[in-house]
Parts: sequence; C-alpha cells; structure tokens
Amino acid sequence: MPLEVVIVPCRTDNYAYLLRDEASGKVGLVDAPEAGPIIAALKERGWRLDLILLTHHHDDHVAGVPELRAAFGPEVVGPAAEARMPPLDRGVKEGEHVALGESVAEVLEVPGHTLGHIAYYFATAEALFSADSLMVMGCGRVFEGTLPQMWESLGKMAALPDATMVYSGHEYAESNVRFALSVDGANPALDARAAEIAALRGKGTPTVPASLGLERATNPFLRVADTGFKENLGLSGSPDAQVFAEVRRRKDAF
Repeated sequence: MPLEVVIVPCRTDNYAYLLRDEASGKVGLVDAPEAGPIIAALKERGWRLDLILLTHHHDDHVAGVPELRAAFGPEVVGPAAEARMPPLDRGVKEGEHVALGESVAEVLEVPGHTLGHIAYYFATAEALFSADSLMVMGCGRVFEGTLPQMWESLGKMAALPDATMVYSGHEYAESNVRFALSVDGANPALDARAAEIAALRGKGTPTVPASLGLERATNPFLRVADTGFKENLGLSGSPDAQVFAEVRRRKDAF
C-alpha cells in the first residue's frame, strides 16, 4: 500500500490520522486535536513526524500543533484562507499539491463549516481527508459559511471516484445514522448501513473510513438529488440545493 493510514482517536470523539509514505518512510499527520495520543502512536511505531496537514482552525483540530512542533519539528501546512490558524510554514489553496515523500495530496477548498476549510485528496491512495466537511453519514454544521457554499463543497467531494475512502474528523456515525433513518427510512441500503455501524460501534471499532460510493448511497446529504428522497421529504421538484438546506435544517434541530 503506497500510503499507510493509522487512525488515532483523540479527545472524546475526534480522529487524527497518521500517514506513512511507503516509498520514502516519511510520516505525516492530518489534524492535531491533542498531542498525547499522537505522540504515543508515533513512539509505538518508532516513527518521527515530518509533516502536519491542517484542515481548519477549530481548536479540536489544531490544539496539539505546538507540542508536536516542539517535539518533532515537522513542516506545518494549512489553509491559506483560514483565519486564526496556528503559525503555518506553508498556506495552501485550491488546486495546489502537498507531497509526503512520493504520496501527493491535492488541496480542495470546501468552505461551509468554516470559511477556509480544506480537504486533502490522495488520488493514488484513493483517500480523502475531509475533516468536518463531508463526514461519515453526515456533513459538518454550517458555522461560518453559507448553505450554498457547503452544498457546493459536498458536490466537489462527491464527484470523486466511488472507491475513494472518506476519513472524516469525528466519530458521529451513530447519531448521523439515526437522523438518516428519520428522513430516508425507505432506503434499503440505509438499513444495512445502520446495522453495520451498530456492529462496529458495539465493538468499539471506528466507522471511518467509508467508501464514497457507500456514502452516496446512504448519506442523506449526498442523496438530495434522488427523486424518491425528495418525495419522502415532501419536496418533489425542488432544486437540489433547496433540499440540502432543508435536510441540514432538520439535522440541526434533530
């Protein structure tokens, strides 16, 4: 496998991701909710940390950066357009690329949750690190951006290949699937997904990553163009963006 991914649970429900490029042995990290578990995971494997990739400014994604920088001296990369980031060695924007050895990530701007939120897409590894934009069975709350922005961001990520594995920033699948069943209960693929998620969480196993193809079939925020889905919501014939806004409104109140 060209890019090894290690899931590191942090705080109460965050995930950080250690990435190891097989060709070079270089090690990266996507987001830094807290330093302790990340340092422990690195020491367990005898790895150093060469690169930190940050997605957005929220504390539960960046709080560990100062301690990790002091311990390992990694290059810190993050969104150029985002406010209130820790000091960055490089700010990046849409279409730019970041290399971890021979593994290369494309930067996608995915505003909505925050105005400058970005995602990292490693095409050869078929891996999307989407943090709090596209989430397993959901999407992030729209705190700083607009609903049209978030809808456009989701569309950008949903256009990636079905085999893309989605690594999101939190373990929210159980609550997300309960909401999904409330708005898309006639979807047989969703019933199977709910059972799978319950089994994983029953064993304490992360629900990340999930394939984008599975997300398109079961994530209500990616189902808004479906005719049957619109009918179930009483929104037949409504524009997709309007249906998305209604689903997000319902999730906020759920």
